[in-house]
Amino acid sequence: MFELLFYLVPTLMIAGVGYMAFRLVHRARRISRTWQHGLTAEARCLRMYTTTSGGGGDTSVSTSVHHVYEYTTGEGVQVRFEEAGGPATVLEGDFVTVRYLPEQPRLATESGCVLAFLGLIVVFCLGFMAVAHAMFSAADGLMP
Repeated sequence: MFELLFYLVPTLMIAGVGYMAFRLVHRARRISRTWQHGLTAEARCLRMYTTTSGGGGDTSVSTSVHHVYEYTTGEGVQVRFEEAGGPATVLEGDFVTVRYLPEQPRLATESGCVLAFLGLIVVFCLGFMAVAHAMFSAADGLMP
């Protein structure tokens, strides 16, 4: 029964990493398609605000800039969206150019690095399972 944990936990971790990799590739393909085939529109920054995380004191505090934009598609549909981690140089009332896919009005190096990291996690989990299997097999051979 105890041995099951040495197989179940890494298997669940591999499944989670697989799902994260799937979502990452899906997002990267959508962004690539938007840059290649997307239309442009002028969007206006309706709101800019910051959020902080971390407790301060002995722990570090990180601040994230958020923007709320609104634009009108070529078909006359108004779209409003929020962007986290945008540039602090864009202020309320500023106009920016946005790209969107007509059917969905709402980055390769980064994605590659994250996929490589996720791959390392999978390799670690598989290695852990192999070592655990060898260890339990050796222990079974020593039992009378």
